[in-house]
Amino acid sequence: MVDARAGAGNARRIRLGMVGGGEGAFIGAVHRMAARLDDQFELVAGALSSTPDKAVRSAEVLGLDPKRSYTDFEAMARAEARRKDGIEAVSIVTPNHVHVPAALAFLKRGIHVICDKPLSTSLAEARKLEKAVASSGAIFCLMHNYTGYPMVRHARAMVAAGELGNIRVIQVEYPQDWLTTRLEDSGQKQAGWRVDPKRSGAGGCIGDIGTHAFQIAAFVSGLSCEAVAADLTTFVGGRELDDNAHVLLRYAGGAKGMLWASQVAPGNENALRLRVYGDKGGLSWEQEQPNHLWFTPLGAPKQLISRGTSAAGADAARVTRIPAGHPEGYLEGFATVYSEVAKAIIAARTGERPAPEVQFPGLADGLAGMAFIEAAVASSKAQGRWTRLKG
Repeated sequence: MVDARAGAGNARRIRLGMVGGGEGAFIGAVHRMAARLDDQFELVAGALSSTPDKAVRSAEVLGLDPKRSYTDFEAMARAEARRKDGIEAVSIVTPNHVHVPAALAFLKRGIHVICDKPLSTSLAEARKLEKAVASSGAIFCLMHNYTGYPMVRHARAMVAAGELGNIRVIQVEYPQDWLTTRLEDSGQKQAGWRVDPKRSGAGGCIGDIGTHAFQIAAFVSGLSCEAVAADLTTFVGGRELDDNAHVLLRYAGGAKGMLWASQVAPGNENALRLRVYGDKGGLSWEQEQPNHLWFTPLGAPKQLISRGTSAAGADAARVTRIPAGHPEGYLEGFATVYSEVAKAIIAARTGERPAPEVQFPGLADGLAGMAFIEAAVASSKAQGRWTRLKG
């Protein structure tokens, strides 16, 4: 995780660009809504589609200046870097194979990057970003939106404070059902690229939602995964990438974990669930019930901790927007990450030092995610042999 301090400098909206996210795209609209929720960003430029006429239509719908609607990200990076009112940050919301080349184009011009996950199509490709981020001086955020949920922040704080004791067991799952049939044959854009190894990389389900499960387990537990034993399966005939994953995890310090990710589990929509057990107690959180965190101290009654109440600590309170009892979830989680990045960018404007309470996923999370995907794929090909993650 990257830490940054909210600066007291210029509070004007951050000039934001976007690569991808045009007509027919899902995640781009989510990013745009999230970026505006706390009124920190203003979208002023974009290379919204690789298809020129679609890019023009998308920019028109969003009210962008036609002169700042670009045909590709390289042209956009060059032109915006030359402008006095050029973008300060860019959101990359494309299929995976575009993430690294697009990020490099903006980083080398000192433009901050907010990139959708996973980081790339391979660990080797992802490592190209390390030097680029370091030499650019720019901020790099990887959009793992579930880290923005207040009760996920509270769970992390409880573990860090020792309330669960020494962590022993981590169970995390993320089942969906939307790819139970060959949806990619229908022309559905999201399904089409997510099952294509040329655009997604070596991992299908394991890369798309498995990385979310893997990252949230590490975020809350504070532990680093060292090795995996994986069984990746492609249940739908003719599909090249996995659509179901069972993975055993070994963490530094001796904790053990289990991860299940599936996109062929009928009855599940976005059923991300995390359970963490230590020698003093256990925690349980579900994404579809985001306001609630269950805590069970060893030998004591189970406790329900609700977002927005006094039982939720300072880490949850600082990213809570609305009173208890009102749903606060998916869009707000994205928005929290955007707001944390905004604080870092505002601090960077004035050269202020970062503060630890502002947190967002960064390059390290992306590299760990890619190492996880590659280790899981290698392990599965070796009939589930324990495989270490590459550092």
